[in-house]
Amino acid sequence: MRDFSPTRSQLLALYHGMLDAYGPQQWWPADSPFEVAVGAILTQNTNWSNVERALDRLRAEEALSLPALLGMPVERLAELIRPSGYYNIKARRLRGLCEFLERVGGLERLGRQPLEEARVALLSVKGVGPETADDILLYAMDLPVFVIDAYTRRLLIRHGLAGGSEDYEELRAGFEWALPADVDLFRRYHALIVEHAKAACRKSPACVTCCLQSGCAQLTGR
Repeated sequence: MRDFSPTRSQLLALYHGMLDAYGPQQWWPADSPFEVAVGAILTQNTNWSNVERALDRLRAEEALSLPALLGMPVERLAELIRPSGYYNIKARRLRGLCEFLERVGGLERLGRQPLEEARVALLSVKGVGPETADDILLYAMDLPVFVIDAYTRRLLIRHGLAGGSEDYEELRAGFEWALPADVDLFRRYHALIVEHAKAACRKSPACVTCCLQSGCAQLTGR
């Protein structure tokens, strides 16, 4: 039995509270599915503004395609993505992901596999963990997986829905069990969590302006 077993009404209450406050949000910012996959690697252990700078440098080199990245020396790729941090590691991870995508026939062909098979295949790539794999599955391949990030975990803990010891897979399974398998819903929900984390649910929370005050265990002491 899972420790994290939210009800649909609990999760939708958070969703609608944020939707009423912020309106519909869009995420992931990218011009192509392949760019999503690149961004999913680059965003590891950094903020999105640094990823944007790295993507701009790749764009300027006309390097945001599978053939271009495969044809580029890893050292040059590392230099281009330097703004994203850990650039030598990320260059090797990007190269590994690109080699994998070439072997399987690209994102489109991978996306024709059953979701769990595609997920297992992505997780076999060195440097692709659950969050990175799910970013690619949801935003590049239009498959219904719920992405768990640090903002999501923080929101769940503060609202008393999670205790903090749950692993990634338990939290993901809890969302996917309680909510319909709807790609658009999962994208909108994740985007709202990102916006809410910027606006109010920060590491040092801005509780006075929080649109979810009434349900927050941190405030109510529940």
